[in-house]
Amino acid sequence: MAAQPLRTVVLGAGSWGTALAALASAQSDTVLWARDISVVQEINSRHTNNRYLTDIPLPNALRCTDNFEQAVEHACSSLGSVGLIILGVPVAGLAETCKRLAQALSVRSGPPPAVVWTCKGFDHDTAQLPHEIAESQLGSQVPSGVLSGPSFANEVARGLPVALTIASQSSDVIDVTTDALHGRMARIYASTDVVGVEVGGALKNVIAIACGISDGLDLGANARAALITRGLAEIQRMGVALGGLPDTFYGLTGMGDLVLTATGDLSRNRQVGMAIGQGQSLESILAKGITAEGVRCANSALALGRKHGIDVPITEAVCKVLFEGVSPQQAVIDLLSREARPEQDTDSL
Repeated sequence: MAAQPLRTVVLGAGSWGTALAALASAQSDTVLWARDISVVQEINSRHTNNRYLTDIPLPNALRCTDNFEQAVEHACSSLGSVGLIILGVPVAGLAETCKRLAQALSVRSGPPPAVVWTCKGFDHDTAQLPHEIAESQLGSQVPSGVLSGPSFANEVARGLPVALTIASQSSDVIDVTTDALHGRMARIYASTDVVGVEVGGALKNVIAIACGISDGLDLGANARAALITRGLAEIQRMGVALGGLPDTFYGLTGMGDLVLTATGDLSRNRQVGMAIGQGQSLESILAKGITAEGVRCANSALALGRKHGIDVPITEAVCKVLFEGVSPQQAVIDLLSREARPEQDTDSL
């Protein structure tokens, strides 16, 4: 634990933000920010957030507010304390949240708290990774990093074991994040490979959709294992080309997160893939309110692959099924009919 009292703020009261706030409240003074006053009132009075985490009790120590500036103020350094702000928002909301955070921090004269984001994906319009989005709004002077790894919010909120990685170029960010979350049922590992961690978190969602399609077609465990293995190779090719370290993709934020998302029943990306494999249209699936980051970032991932000359056949097949009207059955045939190659050839599937 930190020698100084630790104040943690989580911005975003969705399932993952609420779960992390519950985890942090066990060992730090934690405030959760929510846009919706009804969510605030429910968390403060009933200690639940049934909109996102049905029937899961939250710690009595966790407090919630709809006042953004007051929440940020809680994490700002005061005499004898250190602060952490966790951005529990999706990629689509990261720029807006960081811009608002930058404005709230600009009126303070002291050193800024550590800022950590948890979203996984690429910006839909620019194909930027989360650290690029955050830096464009916060600047380079705010100490920051990414928290990622194989984790279902429902399980974390219920107090089940989890292992996560905090990646940052700042040892202070790593230390304060570890102090806020490590212990009890969570183990926090450290990394300096921000790019590798973010690429693993983004692309595993696309591969998970492919695995879901395979399962929806009842193609069996053999096919799923092949997609996971070759999908990991595809993720690593992309990650290394963008500046990530090769070994990162064999860790929690690479192989670990991919296996969970591609096989877990709670995975929304796998659920979308299964529904498509069973004959449902993407439009009808999304109309049910299912949000899957893999759908949002698949085209960006394909565009990045083409820009850098990287072979990403699984990502390409997913895009054809999602957006070009190619049937799942035809996409599988196209993948299987590709030219045979050595497995160790990292340039191709």
